[in-house]
Amino acid sequence: WVTYGLGSENDNLPGFVVLITGNVLGAGNSAWGSGFLPTIYQGVEFRSQGDPVLFLSNPRGVAPSSRERVVQAVNQLNEVALANLGDPEIATRIGQYEMAFRMQESLPELMSIEDEPEYIHTLYGTEPGKAKFANNCLLARRLVERGVRFVQLFDQGWDHHNSLYKSLPNKCQQVDQPIAALIQDLRQRGLLDETLVVWSAEFGRTPMAQAENARGKMTSFGRDHQKDAYTIWLAGGGVKRGYSVGKTDELGLSVAERPVHVYDLNATLLHLLGLDHERLTFRFQGRQYRLTDIHGDIVRDILA
Repeated sequence: WVTYGLGSENDNLPGFVVLITGNVLGAGNSAWGSGFLPTIYQGVEFRSQGDPVLFLSNPRGVAPSSRERVVQAVNQLNEVALANLGDPEIATRIGQYEMAFRMQESLPELMSIEDEPEYIHTLYGTEPGKAKFANNCLLARRLVERGVRFVQLFDQGWDHHNSLYKSLPNKCQQVDQPIAALIQDLRQRGLLDETLVVWSAEFGRTPMAQAENARGKMTSFGRDHQKDAYTIWLAGGGVKRGYSVGKTDELGLSVAERPVHVYDLNATLLHLLGLDHERLTFRFQGRQYRLTDIHGDIVRDILA
């Protein structure tokens, strides 16, 4: 919805880039799909190891000039199909071929984090060539600098139904330094005020312990899924510093004061990005749809 509403600032990079640490998401690429919006607005996964984008490099023995002629020929055929059928997905495919060709030149420089000064690597805790959340945080800053509108970082390994006392400290050690470094780095470059950082999961974890039942034996404490009350945080991009909204009960199980629904969150995020959630619509199957549907109130308490 962000790229649909705002477009892109860089013609040589996608407007929506995805970086993943850990295993492939269970939801697959639907986690960054475009839903019923045209697929031109879906995310593009970049990899921090190997080729940044699969199948982007020219096949062995194929010169860039030859690849360019192939792309031009395919796009000419697609233009004919678009004129005859009017299917917007054909226009998306044309744009994707052209973008892929341009990325062959723009991506190598972008992904070369080893060119960053040593103090930046120390700040983030990066290790070039490895699949680390720290590397992806640094890449996120580099993407923002180059005008990529929406960058989404996924970090796997937080589903601690068991082994909580071992797994949670390990995960915190992996993410605490780089996410703090990203905010500090954006601030020192004058980018934080115009960049909104959102830290969230799809749900929280229960305040009570859960234990794995192995053949009737209760072992290895963890915590279950919790959808009724959990916390996210925002930084930069027009948000007040050091301000909180809402409270849970004494157990952290339920919302006790000032609940914020996902519709309210989305309305607020769009507002901070300069979009009116009540006017940003897309016509699908005979009606106008909004990201917030018929709901959503801007959480004005947090606006700077």
